[in-house]
Amino acid sequence: MIERCADDPLLTFAWITADEAYGDNTRLRERCKSRGLNHVVAVACDHPLILAGAKTRADAAFAALAVEAWQRYSCGTGAKGQRFYDWAWIGVGEQEWVLARRSVSDPTELAFFRCWAARSVALPELVRVAGARWSVEEVFQAAKNEVGLDHYQVRKHTAWYRHVTLAMVAQAHLAFLAAETARGQGSPRGGEHDGPVTQGARPGGTIAA
Repeated sequence: MIERCADDPLLTFAWITADEAYGDNTRLRERCKSRGLNHVVAVACDHPLILAGAKTRADAAFAALAVEAWQRYSCGTGAKGQRFYDWAWIGVGEQEWVLARRSVSDPTELAFFRCWAARSVALPELVRVAGARWSVEEVFQAAKNEVGLDHYQVRKHTAWYRHVTLAMVAQAHLAFLAAETARGQGSPRGGEHDGPVTQGARPGGTIAA
């Protein structure tokens, strides 16, 4: 599915982000690298690493870091405002890093991410991408509640793909209608718009994430 998106000339995206189920898949990460697809994917605390020729794991590697290695950044806006965490990163290859997120209120609560980019990036950019999953998860939950994204009983990929695609299209349509209604309510014309619902959509060749 990722490769189909990468091959679509009308679809543009800068990063891929995913949870542990995908991040711990070495083959998937290598495929993304071979296609030049920047990614920040979550990995388990026992994710294996080789640092200075020695085998270790993600949680042990970051436990050994000095206090000054951690920097506080917001990874985006949440339900209660900015979501601040302490972050640190360790280089594990050419343009490749392991990123750690530590809770400000509970330093024992950590999450880890494997990162790769086709260009040089700064820590705040990786933090931003890691935090983007929060909004993605919100969209998934909304789609489950509003259009039945998870209401399928199929055992074959084709049937599942059709159901999920239809649900995504329906959710996008509802989101567009909601945005159009909000814009109309704020206009002096009392909610009227100049044309069909699709008016104001982005031009072909761009996708709003």
